[in-house]
Amino acid sequence: MTQDHKSFYKALAAHDVRFDGIFFVGVISTGIYCRPICPAKTPKEANCRFFNSAQEAEQEHFRPCLRCRPELAPGNAPVDDSQRIAHTILQRLEEGTIENDAGLETIARQFDLSSRQIRRIIQKELGVSPIQLILTRRLLLAKQLLTETRLPVTQIAFASGFSSLRRFNDAFNSRYGLAPTRLRKKAVEDPDHTNGTETSTLQLAYRPPYDWAGVLAFLRARELQGIEWVGDDFYSRTVQLAACKGWITVTQSKKKNVLLLEFTHSLIPVLPALLGRVRDLFDLNARPDIISKQLSKDRRLAALVKRTPGMRVPGAFNGFELGLRAIIGQQVTVKSATTIACRFVEAFGECVGTPYPELNRLTPTAARIARAGVGDIARHGIVGARCKSIIALAQAQVSGTIVLDSRGHYSPDDTIERLAKLPGIGQWTAHYIAMRALRWPDAFPKEDIAVRNNLGGVSAKQAAEMSQTWRPWRSYAVLHIWKNPMERR
Repeated sequence: MTQDHKSFYKALAAHDVRFDGIFFVGVISTGIYCRPICPAKTPKEANCRFFNSAQEAEQEHFRPCLRCRPELAPGNAPVDDSQRIAHTILQRLEEGTIENDAGLETIARQFDLSSRQIRRIIQKELGVSPIQLILTRRLLLAKQLLTETRLPVTQIAFASGFSSLRRFNDAFNSRYGLAPTRLRKKAVEDPDHTNGTETSTLQLAYRPPYDWAGVLAFLRARELQGIEWVGDDFYSRTVQLAACKGWITVTQSKKKNVLLLEFTHSLIPVLPALLGRVRDLFDLNARPDIISKQLSKDRRLAALVKRTPGMRVPGAFNGFELGLRAIIGQQVTVKSATTIACRFVEAFGECVGTPYPELNRLTPTAARIARAGVGDIARHGIVGARCKSIIALAQAQVSGTIVLDSRGHYSPDDTIERLAKLPGIGQWTAHYIAMRALRWPDAFPKEDIAVRNNLGGVSAKQAAEMSQTWRPWRSYAVLHIWKNPMERR
């Protein structure tokens, strides 16, 4: 019995929520694998096998538990390059942008690696081959859709990435030993699944604690009217992914550690991409236990971490949208920047119909802004220098020299460097974009005046030196300081 095995079993016996999504347990006597928080009776230690991922458990022919539902386990936040690459590949697999060996060859070239190296990274970080990874992720999404929605089985098959209903049924029966309709029966009879015919709702898990009120307050202060609508207990926005348009609303469950995502059925063809972006926006893959432990080592941050233990770094649903907002916000207050940004959205965002008058615009596209002239943008109250920055960012996004999301093949440092070379974009703006759009947990805008003042009025260089003990979670440290300035000592 290894030490890791004993530690995992101890966490399993305690139903420790800190380990939810960190490992899974396969029970030999039942052939089922569970999350460590499963409410079922704890199995004997001798009957347990532990896995780093759901994919590994399914590769060893264990079936997912119908009580704790492994597909709901929260994810892991990537830090180093190998994890980042594996995380990017996983997201692209989920979004259906990598389907076969040719897709792996393409992504290998983007990372300046060979396809063999890519396969090795996937095997090392995720414990399975690319093909097994694709199949498991598709089946877990299908299982969630069958359980939580009333969508037709055929629609679920295609939404999960299967090319035909026959392949979906064969894969489901082969992997889980039951027909998809067995899960569908439970969903139809469940009174919680009565949210209308034009939308469906899915659960997105997170590791507690979670500062839901704080995340909403941050987003509300930066709300892009027409695109976003942030209330006291919900976040809504319009969505355009590929050719699909619709809207979403996100609320927090009162009973579980999950956010509830309501989405229009027009977005079903891009559902995997939608789920990934929502998880990024609300930082649902964060490990608050690890982050808080590291930041609390600094006495200056310890009190702030204790005050807001569930701090999250709000991400970006649309990286280009966030980049626009960051440029417009340079050297002005958050309130002023929001006012100007809303005028920009009204001028350049496409009109869209929703049931809510507060949601009537789509995010301006990079292609449209790239064709605009300085005068076209300046007439909406944006100074000339920022107009040039906005156009340059749009052109870089269109050409692919800058990719503003966590799925980009450039490293965060590389993207920060590319951003800083654009006219009018300095290190602060570049790091702020990396913090939110790239989901980079170690971004640090050392020039930020609030951060420097809270560290004793130090220089940017001194701030960078003092922040080293916060790594690799400096983005979270910055959010703590912005929300609750350090007490003077």
